[in-house]
Amino acid sequence: MNEHQENGMIHQESNAAVPEKCEKKSGLWKGILLGVFLTMLIGTIGIYLVCLVTGSRIMITNRGSRLAGEGGAVLDSEAISKINELAAYIDLYYYDEIDAESLKNGLYAGLIDGVEDKYSTYYTAEEYQQSQVSMTGKYYGIGAGLTQDTSTMVVSVTKIYEGTPSEAAGLLAEDIILSVDGVDATSMEVTELVQLIRGEEGTTVHLEVYRPGTGEYLSFDVERANVTLPSVDSEMLTEEIGYIRIESFETDTAHQFEQALTELEGAGMQSLVVDLRYNGGGLVDSVVQILDDILPEGLLVYTEDKYGNRQEYKSSGDTHFDYPLVVLINQDSASASEIFAGAIKDYEYGTLIGTTTFGKGIVQSVFKLSDGDAVKLTTAKYFTPNGNYIHGVGIEPDIELEYEYLNPEGESYEMQYDNQIQKAIEVLSEE
Repeated sequence: MNEHQENGMIHQESNAAVPEKCEKKSGLWKGILLGVFLTMLIGTIGIYLVCLVTGSRIMITNRGSRLAGEGGAVLDSEAISKINELAAYIDLYYYDEIDAESLKNGLYAGLIDGVEDKYSTYYTAEEYQQSQVSMTGKYYGIGAGLTQDTSTMVVSVTKIYEGTPSEAAGLLAEDIILSVDGVDATSMEVTELVQLIRGEEGTTVHLEVYRPGTGEYLSFDVERANVTLPSVDSEMLTEEIGYIRIESFETDTAHQFEQALTELEGAGMQSLVVDLRYNGGGLVDSVVQILDDILPEGLLVYTEDKYGNRQEYKSSGDTHFDYPLVVLINQDSASASEIFAGAIKDYEYGTLIGTTTFGKGIVQSVFKLSDGDAVKLTTAKYFTPNGNYIHGVGIEPDIELEYEYLNPEGESYEMQYDNQIQKAIEVLSEE
């Protein structure tokens, strides 16, 4: 997981216009009573709010605050009564001051939590703005790539970007983050931890770190800066084999990929390694644009929502690769990375090397609400060109190879000691 991205998310934003909400009134009880009154009014009159739009937008229908399905009305009289009862207990007995706005946000977030989908989330306006950082690559932070072990919750540094505060402070790849400003790094998801690392430009964040290479416990005070991270790195591995690593699929990634490709071809590249290890996903349009550069005319990926509506993404065939290709994948290659790997595999256009991918075959859409808040919902499944649904399954490599770092001293990372990259060179050298 990169510090600047949300893990495994394919982001599609839709804005559907809805009437402005009534002006919020101060005070816990005024807010609750107003909400109850409006809910009863809507239930009695049966207001229909319908916004009919086309394309990537959606149709919003509110029939007395009811959800389709077996659940019936969300805010029925029993639920309203229970909310009032809970609020009364909080008001009477909670030992500290109460922030009514936080309680309301808790209600909204709780509604989305009830969907029981870990990828669906309610955002306050501030959280929504922070989430957009992953789509642009621009933020106030320290310039480090992070990943988290899903079983142990241990957070480690995957990459230190050149010219960033992390490099200046002396952080290294493979450092293990123990705490951030006194908060145990294993106590939360890495996406939440990233929010602690980011902050105002010029302020500092205190990191406690364990360095496996030396066994040292280190402390760093890293000054936050305006950081724009590249999502693509490239270089020549040999005189004829080029290498492109895609960190995440962001707004400018396709353009960066095309620039890297042009430079490598100018340097004499005859074959290519694309590294998607630890790439947790990103924008579907970005990965489709890159696949359009690589593959011949045809279907790249398609999605289906619960109504059976199908959206197809295709390659135009204007350009395509005519040289051998290897794609490196691992268990942290997810979402948009799996769209890439799945298309390459189905077209038999390259060799996948590494370990089975994460297995995220669902699409999230972000809908901005009228008050600036937002909700992210899982809205569709996606399928590879051959119709494979990989959610919870992943994509198997053509050559199964666990990562091993071959440098006996095992200190700073060098590609010549990366066994998966060396296997890629071996495969391409034989073609």
